Order: sequence, then C-alpha cells, then structure tokens
Amino acid sequence: MAGGMLVILFSVERQDEAFRSIDLNTIGLLIGMMVLVSILRQTGVFRYVAIRLARLAGARPWRITLLFVLFTAVASAFLDNVTTVLLMLPITLTIAEHLKIDPRPMLIAQIVASNVGGTATLIGDPPNIIIGSATGLTFAEFAGALVPAVVLILATMIAYQWFTYGRKAPAGPGLAAIADLDERGAITNRPLLWKALAVTVLTLVGFVLHGALHLEPATIALSGATVLIVVGGISVNRALEEVEWDTIMFFAGLFVVVGALEHVGVLDAVARWAVSVTGGNVVLTVLAVLWLSALASAIVDNIPAVASLVPVVFAVARLTHPGVPDEALVRLPDILPVWWALALGACLGGNGTLVGASANVVVAGAAARVGYPIGFWQFARTGVPVTLLSLAIASVYLLVRYAL
Repeated sequence: MAGGMLVILFSVERQDEAFRSIDLNTIGLLIGMMVLVSILRQTGVFRYVAIRLARLAGARPWRITLLFVLFTAVASAFLDNVTTVLLMLPITLTIAEHLKIDPRPMLIAQIVASNVGGTATLIGDPPNIIIGSATGLTFAEFAGALVPAVVLILATMIAYQWFTYGRKAPAGPGLAAIADLDERGAITNRPLLWKALAVTVLTLVGFVLHGALHLEPATIALSGATVLIVVGGISVNRALEEVEWDTIMFFAGLFVVVGALEHVGVLDAVARWAVSVTGGNVVLTVLAVLWLSALASAIVDNIPAVASLVPVVFAVARLTHPGVPDEALVRLPDILPVWWALALGACLGGNGTLVGASANVVVAGAAARVGYPIGFWQFARTGVPVTLLSLAIASVYLLVRYAL
C-alpha cells in the first residue's frame, strides 16, 4: 500500500489514473470468497472432515498425510488456499500430538499440495484470479486447461513424498491414539452448514457458467456472500471482520505500482527485450514464461510476480500481433498457451521457497508459534525437488497439449 501512495505522491501517476489501475474484479472476488469461506468455517465442517480422514487412515501417519494432501489439494482448487491450510493446521497438530510424531513433514506436504491444487482453477490461487480478471478467461477454460496438468503433478508429488517420507514414517499406535477425537462434535451449527454448502455449490456453478451468464466472477462471489449472510442470519459486521483487509490493501497497492510501471513504459521495455530474445518463437516464449515466472515467484512471492508479468505478456502479444484487440489476442493459438504457462509457473513456483507463496509463510509462522518452526532449508528439501519436477511436467504438458 505504501508503494501505491508513493506512486501518487511523486506524480508517477495521477490519483485518478492510480485508482483506475486497481482491478476491482479481483478485489471483489477475493472479498466474496473470504466471506463465504469464513462462514463455512464457523460450522466446523473442516474439522469434521479432517477427523473422518484420520480415522479412515487408521491413524497411520503416511496414510493420514496422503488423505490430508488429497483433501487440501481439492479444497484449494475451490477455496482460498491460505484459508485451507490454516484450517488444516490445528487438526494436523492435534493428530500429530496424539500419534507422538513431528507434524512438520505433514504440514510441508499440505503447503505444497495447496499450491498445486490451487493451480487448477480460476479461484484456487490469487495469481489465477489476477490472470483471469485481466484476460477474461473463464472458470471452465482454466479448469479445462490446467486440471489435467495438476492431476499429473499431484500424482508425481505424492510419489516423491512416499519415497522421501512415506517409507520412513512410523507405523503409529493405531486408532486408539485418536479415539478421543469425536467428529460428531465437530459440527457446531448444522442448519448454517447446509445453507453454507448450498450457497457455496451454487456459487461454484455460477463460476462455471459465468461466461454464459455474462457476469464477472466478482459479481457471483459477492452475490453468494450476500445471500449467505442473509439466509444464514450472519451479522454483516462479523462477516466483514473475517475479511483479510491487509491482503486486500496489499492487492490494491500492488495494482497501483504495476500500473505505474506500465504507465512509464518499463513493462513495455521488458516485453520488447523478451521478443528480441525469443524471436517471437511460441515454444521459447511458453517455456521462458513458465520457468521465469516460477523463478520470480520463488524469490518475491507469486502475487507480485504475476501482477507484474500480466502486462508484459499482453505487451508481447501486441508486439507479435499488432493491431489485434486485446480481447482477441488472449485466445489466439500462439498466445493462449502463454497464459497457461504463466498460471502454472506462478502457482507452482510458489513451492520453490518458504517465501514463494502466502500459504507457505502463513503456515510456517503459525507452526513456529506452537513450537514447530519450519526452516528455510527444511522446506526447500521438499519444495525445490517438487517444483522442478512440477515445472518439467508442466513443460511437457504444454508442448504436447498445444502441439507446439
């Protein structure tokens, strides 16, 4: 936010130009989903699912890790992945305490799974939200292009986890260790749960159909949140208190800074350099965007990385297809794979380091507060190999899928 204010104070952009740089569709979508998920969380459904999964796994650490990874990946595709891992954190710590094992391998696996799973859809990870809002690509287009890649990557990640952790994990003392965890008491408000599930499902259906409905994802998310507040009898003040306003302000300031960089020509210069290096070759462009966006995400966090790269990709598209409107540029056969490369690179690159994505930082901080600090290199031992494997699979997938 401070960066955005400096842009205005030093007249890099006028105030009205700066405010127009803020992507309200992204902001609205984030707020709407934060409200929906916060109300769903109040019902206790996530704790219920986690305890059921632990019992299903027979209290075996590797089986619990596997089921938690799968649940986290799927949940992260439809909910905010930061919220998903935070919801899984307390029950993971509780189960680890009962089994007398170190929870950190399980937590790291869940972090990585949340970033992989969030890659699959328009709403799964903030980088995808930014890309979708800028390009107009639909929920169905995101899922159709990215779900197959995510399934392949998730399977590879699980295999890697098995070889590095699963084979060595202790057998565990069995169901008796978690016998006092009662999933029936986890649900705290059944009427609200059914209402929240119904509204969430309708909202997700709205995302799938938003192109046919001619509604922006933000409109659908905010409408779903409003309906749930009304039918659930939730206080508006309480609902708004659950919104992560620091995150919203961060996004607003980030959009202003990126808008200023675009305004003064920095991003156009980067695009011209990129075209000169790749010669406009689509294969080189796709691979360069995939790997460079992953590297940038691992270093500076994937949200500012993708916010800066979206205008660069547009600029590259304009240089290689002069005179074509932006709306048509997005879906050109040699440009569309570049957007998927950016989404895959930014989301998967977030697993490269402990600071690569918000989910990593948030879980590491929360775990440290309860006596289980996750070190930079401890995370990297899992994150770096998984990221490299993920990017290799994504590279082959994009080249084969789009016959490049």
